[in-house]
Amino acid sequence: MDVADIHIRQLTPGDAASYRGIRLAGLKQNPEAFGSTFEAEFTKPLAWFFDRLSSSQIFGAFRGTEILGIAGFAVRGGEKEAHKGLLWGMYVRPNARGTGVARRLIEAIIAFARTRVELIQLSVVVGNEQARRLYARLGFVEYGVEKNSLKYDGKYYDEILMAKELALDADRDEVCVPCAGAELYSDGSSISIALASPSAG
Repeated sequence: MDVADIHIRQLTPGDAASYRGIRLAGLKQNPEAFGSTFEAEFTKPLAWFFDRLSSSQIFGAFRGTEILGIAGFAVRGGEKEAHKGLLWGMYVRPNARGTGVARRLIEAIIAFARTRVELIQLSVVVGNEQARRLYARLGFVEYGVEKNSLKYDGKYYDEILMAKELALDADRDEVCVPCAGAELYSDGSSISIALASPSAG
């Protein structure tokens, strides 16, 4: 797969059917990486996904009309937490892993978040080393572990908490990168990614 053929854009309510399909695929294939479950969302009507895309910031990676990956962004609620953003619901289809799609999606979230929050937080299930390494390469720093963060089918899963300070990142860009926003169009990484999302996803 040629990463140059991949287009990243924010999803709209008109993408509800495609979003539902890839969201359910992620929940079914990697249930340990999401706060929600396949069973809970499979029963939702298409209108529910339409409404989510109407009120949420979710990005998709496309090759033509095929959606290969998704990632969501949300600003924390409340006056005292409004400076923080959350990367959630990250998923890349197996046939698109190792092609730079995951990196492109994360870079799109970072670019979108720059003028909205001061830092981005996320969580990744312990054991998902490919995702953890990719986040680290993009500037996310580990700051803790939430024990027994998720429980699914009788098993507990710990999550690594990570954050990226956008103010510090902007300072580095000012010195080293002459063209702001260029990272959104990088050709990606050879690292494959399984699934990574915060428990809210």
